[in-house]
Parts: sequence; C-alpha cells; structure tokens
Amino acid sequence: MIRRPKILGILNVTPDSFSDGGRYFEPDAAIAHGRELLSAGADLLDIGPASSNPDAKPVSAEEEIRRIAPVLDALGEAGAEISVDSFQPETQVYALERGVAWLNDIQGFPDESLYPRLADASCGLIVMHSVQGRGTADRRAAPEGDMIEHICRFFEARLEAFSRAGIAPERVVLDPGMGFFLGSAPETSFSVLARFGEIRARFGLPVLISVSRKSFLRKVTGRVPGEAAAATLAAEVLAAQGGADMIRTHEPAPLLDALKVLAAHEAGKPPH
Repeated sequence: MIRRPKILGILNVTPDSFSDGGRYFEPDAAIAHGRELLSAGADLLDIGPASSNPDAKPVSAEEEIRRIAPVLDALGEAGAEISVDSFQPETQVYALERGVAWLNDIQGFPDESLYPRLADASCGLIVMHSVQGRGTADRRAAPEGDMIEHICRFFEARLEAFSRAGIAPERVVLDPGMGFFLGSAPETSFSVLARFGEIRARFGLPVLISVSRKSFLRKVTGRVPGEAAAATLAAEVLAAQGGADMIRTHEPAPLLDALKVLAAHEAGKPPH
C-alpha cells in the first residue's frame, strides 16, 4: 500500500527563481501564494529567501531575513506549518527564534557551531546532500562511482556529527538532492529517483524527494520550467510509488489528485 507522503509547497520569495521568475518576491504576492498552496493541498510551506540555481546571485543573510520576515508574520498568524529553506546560519537562527516547524538546508547543515542551537530546538531538519557540498548548485559532473553510496557516506558522516551534538535522529529527514545537485547529467537523477528506497532502508529515516520542474526533467522532455508540469507530476508519482515520505512541489493540487488515484488503484487490486 502506498502511503500518502507529506506535501511541501514551494514558496520562493526571490526575484530570480528558475521556476517562477520572481512572481512571489513582493510580500503581498508571497503571502497570497502561500495561502493558495495550502488551499491546494500543501501540508506545509517551504519558504526560500534565496535561489539556489546555478545562475542565482548570492544573497546576504540580512537580505534573506528581510525577505521572509513579513511572510512568516502573516502565514504564521494564519496557523501555517512552515519550513525555512536556507543554508545561512544567521537565517536559520532567526527562523528558530520565530518557531518554525522545519529547517531545510541544501548543504545539509555543515556548520557544527550551529549544532548546540539545533540540539536545543525541536524543529525538524531536512538534511540535503549535494555534490557541491557548499553553496548553490553549479554545472559540475557527478563524482565517479555509485551515487547512492556517495550519498549514503555523506549522510553517515552528518548523522554521526548530529549524534555527537545530541541532535535526535527522529528529527531528521534525508534529501538525496536532484537535478544539478547530483550533477549535470540527467541519468544520475533518474538513477537516484529509482533507487532512493535504498537510502531509506539503510538509515531507517524518512526521505524527501524534490523533483519539481528540475533540470533533469526538462532535459529529457525539451521543456522550459513553465512547461514542466506533466514531467514533474510523472516524477512525483514515481517518488510516491518508491516510498517517499515527503515530496516538495510547486503544484500541490495535481500531486494530491495523483496520490488519490494511486490509493484508489491500490485499493482495487485483488488480495494476494
């Protein structure tokens, strides 16, 4: 039986997102879109104050905080469960002080000086692997060897560091990364999408999959980001069938519909 994964609605409060071109950069637009995502079926909002695509410009922590502050105010007051998507410790500390439910770090929380604050907090931690290690995505090739083993070695080291700092593993969700975070060749992302269950089984921890509108889907379909809805939904269905515990998406409504169809399909199968 396919379990219904938790849906994270992507809310980019940025002027240079590859996926939505800065449509939600202004606070009023971001707040309205956050409410739309929740109405469309998102279980929580993943608010990103800086783009991480290879062409994105660096953003200071001060600017990240300026971007998310009014959005946190409004959506927090509305009772939304919120994740903040940032790898900058200053932004993460600000988010902790605001009582967010999740921190999402594309670098996988490499700064051990932050660990005492994380240990004292109660929020969930989305630990992402990337071949870059630090910073945003670029267009490098994937490392040699088996990518699942490469990802698992990263998670082993991070979880060991968390354990030494007193950060409970029950708070952790693992994200293997997708698209440019796994290298420039689309084949690598498809391989990880097909095999991420091995990561889940190895660590016994939830896995998040974030494929929405990403480069590897656009490369095989020839679509631009605004035309990637069908490719995204197909990949998200594969993620759900593979056992993803959380799926991060720009469009919750079609994903929720697809999950309902999958559940009905499973229910219609004859007993073994």
